[in-house]
Amino acid sequence: MLKINDKAPEFCLPNQDDIEICLRDLKGKWIVLYFYPKDNTPGCTTEACEFTEAAPDFSELDAIIIGVSADSTQKHRNFIEKKDLGITLLSDEETTMMQEYGVWQQKKNFGKEYMGIVRTTFIIDPEGIVKTVFEKVRVKDHVAKVKEELQSLQKL
Repeated sequence: MLKINDKAPEFCLPNQDDIEICLRDLKGKWIVLYFYPKDNTPGCTTEACEFTEAAPDFSELDAIIIGVSADSTQKHRNFIEKKDLGITLLSDEETTMMQEYGVWQQKKNFGKEYMGIVRTTFIIDPEGIVKTVFEKVRVKDHVAKVKEELQSLQKL
């Protein structure tokens, strides 16, 4: 797992519209990068809807919100249309980026072990440095906590 003050690993992944988004293209902006397990599941839907609702606040803080899962770009498009989301979702079907960020981990559910995405949010500064890591995120109140943290980081 990445730690505070680590350089964020470079990435280039397709978004919901099959347009490649790269970390290098986002230099100069704050990035709220959140990894989530699956489109159209209850927790992930709540998180995506709350980030969409708060997007104008993050915009005012010169921050872009990007969600990442292993779902296809087509699934992301359906999710965005169905839930009227206003955020960018990247598709990491090969899990390469998730492995580099350390969020592709062994999980346990009902006694079965498997590899999966651990819900994690990173705040990356305009220089590409990880400033905050929220591990094993609980969706309730998460977006508000991320916004508060971003505001306090920008005051430093």
